[in-house]
Parts: sequence; structure tokens; C-alpha cells
Amino acid sequence: MFDLSSYFNVNGGKTFRPTSGHRPGTRTFALHERYKKTLGTDDLRVAAALPAGEDPNEWIAMKTVDLFNEVELVHGMVSDYCTPSCCQCMSAGPKYEYLWADSARYPKPTKVSAPEYIGLLFHWVKEQIEDETLFPTQVGAPFPSSFVERVQHIFKRLFRVYAHIFYCHFERVVEHKFEAHLNSCFKHFMYFIQEFKLVRPEELKPLQPLMDRFVSEDDAKYGPRHPQPGSQPQPRQPLATAIDENKSPPPPAVPQLPPPPPS
Repeated sequence: MFDLSSYFNVNGGKTFRPTSGHRPGTRTFALHERYKKTLGTDDLRVAAALPAGEDPNEWIAMKTVDLFNEVELVHGMVSDYCTPSCCQCMSAGPKYEYLWADSARYPKPTKVSAPEYIGLLFHWVKEQIEDETLFPTQVGAPFPSSFVERVQHIFKRLFRVYAHIFYCHFERVVEHKFEAHLNSCFKHFMYFIQEFKLVRPEELKPLQPLMDRFVSEDDAKYGPRHPQPGSQPQPRQPLATAIDENKSPPPPAVPQLPPPPPS
């Protein structure tokens, strides 16, 4: 796994830094310090899996912050090329278009440009992870009953950033020789959402062929993975309202991805 925060100094000297972190003295900081060594493993399934004896909600909360930071950094690779003029909508190729909705500016699903969608998304996620009632940091503070459902919504939306980059900015990634870094970050994200069933299969369709390839390659290299005891959160409950669904149902055929580079 790459140390992205020290690597990304591109686009005319712009340095990308994560905007969220684990504050010293909080329980997520202690957990992060205990297991940050797993980020150096080549087998990212290890970095995603729940360690023995740890609380699933604590692990999910910590990894949500870490993976959000990675998505921000990865998008920073191509942010100068993701403009309102070239990315007039948030999409993953011609067959998948995403609308934005929130409780403030856009109460109804609305078409916005990709950079606006991603900016709104990053602001929204940051608000979620800084909400002490949703992501408690003090020892003994309980997680809300809606915690897993809310995290599922976060990861559903963050997945779309990866889908957009692979479909719309992959040539730029290759041009700047970032493909290995993009692959590494996406695999970390992919294995985590698979481990905890955080994103519905229909939402993953834009990148499913790529995900299948990564899993197959890693199974051949490291051996098939086995479910970790206690790693699955409570069963997913349906959201009361669908506030940002795809513009139209996905077609039966999965769109063709760019040829993935070696991981």
C-alpha cells in the first residue's frame, strides 16, 4: 500500500492532504495506531478485514475516515482535469449518471457537474464523520442504531468517485503514472465494502468487471480469502427514502471499462 499523502505532489506543485483524521486521545486514534502497520501489506484483504477481538462498529468508523481520505487524495490526482466543461454531469461512462440530493441545497435529485457533485459529496461526508452522535470518538459513547445504514450511504456515494475516475479520467491517470496508486486505493476500498457488505451489488455494476479481475488475481497470488468471524455488521435495512439514485436503471449489459493496468 502506498503512502499517498507524501506521494501526491503534482499538477504544478499542488500538494494534496487529507482533510480528516484521527485525533490523539480518541478511541479511533488508538485503534488506528494499533493497526496502521497493516496498510503496508501487499494483500489489501488483510488491511480491510476486522482484526480478532475488535468491535465491528469501531473498525468501520476508523476505516471510513481512512478510506474517505484516500478517495480525496485519489481525486486530487485528476481534479485539474475534472472541470464543469468536460464533466458536465457526474457519470461513469455513458450508461451511468448520478444525481445529487441533500437536505439543504438540493432536496430533490438534481443533475450537477462532476466537480460540483464531488465537492458536495466530500463536504457532506466530512459533516457525517465529524458528527459525534454518528461517529462517537469518546470511550464508552454508543454508536447509534442507524450507524451501519448511514455508513452504507457514505460508501455508496464514495464508490461513484472511483467509477467516475476510471471511466472519465483514466487516460490522465496513466499519463501521470498513477495507475498503480489508483489500483491500490481502489482495492483497499473494494475489499472493505465487500467484507462488510456496505454497497448493494447493483451499485457496483459500473466497476464489477474490474473488481472481479482484482479478486481473481489476488486469489491466485495469496489464496482464496475466508470470511473473518464477526466481520459482518447487522443486516442492511432499506432507507426510508432514496435521495440520490441513478438517473435511470442500469442496462443489462455491463459497460466496457478501459483496460486495467497492473496493480
